[in-house]
Formats: sequence, structure tokens, C-alpha cells
Amino acid sequence: MLYDNSYFIKHKIIKIQMKTCNLSLRFLRNIQLFWSLFIGIGACLGAFMMIFEPSGKTFRMIEMLPAFQKLPCAEIFFQDFFFPGIALLVVNGLTNTISIILILCQNKYAALSGMICGIILMLWISLQFYIFPLNFMSTLYFVFGILQTVNGWRYLKKRF
Repeated sequence: MLYDNSYFIKHKIIKIQMKTCNLSLRFLRNIQLFWSLFIGIGACLGAFMMIFEPSGKTFRMIEMLPAFQKLPCAEIFFQDFFFPGIALLVVNGLTNTISIILILCQNKYAALSGMICGIILMLWISLQFYIFPLNFMSTLYFVFGILQTVNGWRYLKKRF
């Protein structure tokens, strides 16, 4: 009789631990979904602003254009904000959109894609640090990239 009770208690503890594990995995998944949505939607909106109004006057971005003129191939790619808008859409908008789809489908690569999106964001912002002087918004998005990467790593670690 004692053996049966201990067997029952062990299985109950294992079931409780499994539920706790699933809750934390769900929590990490939701946090990763939040970061991908936040960064992906912001990148798409910013890209559409640059693509549909490439002069930058409407959104007061015209002051940033001279910084782009110092880059290689500036006479081809950086006469206005059209090419930077396309780059933003592809590099941060598209990658985070793919990550959102993978997370929602609970694909086995969802955690890895979120982590990669965070690394891509940090690389993007590092390029901005090279082009523009240090500023609050770029620093904040660099921190977002760190948070997205760390959460993706924790999600990946918890998943496997």
C-alpha cells in the first residue's frame, strides 16, 4: 500500500513540474511574439514611410540625409530614403514577420528565428551608430535587440 502511494505522489509531482515547464515555455513564447510584433510592425511602418515619401520632409527626416551621403555608393543608393526604406523592410520587417509566423505555428525553428532577429537588429543598430551620432532611440533599440536575443536563447534552451 505504501508503495502505491509513493508511486502516485511521484507521478503527481512530475505532472505538476510538466505544467510549470509548459507555462514558462508559453511565457517565453509570448514574450518572443511581443518582441517580433513590436520590432516587425515598427520596421514595416518606418519602411513604408520612407518608401512612399522618400524625400523625408513630411516626417522631418531630411536632416538625416547628409549622414547617408558619406557612405559608399551614396550617389546611387542614398539620394533619398527609398533604398534605406527597402533595406529596413527586408532586413527587419520581413525577418520579424517570418519569426511571427513561425512562433504562431509553434514551429521548431521559432525560438532560433527570434534569436536571429535580435542579432540582426543589433547589427542594424551598430551600423546606425557608425553613420549617426549616439542617440537615445538607437541605443534603446539596441537594448531591444539584446532583449530579443536573450529571450530567444532562453526560449530555445527551454524548448530543447
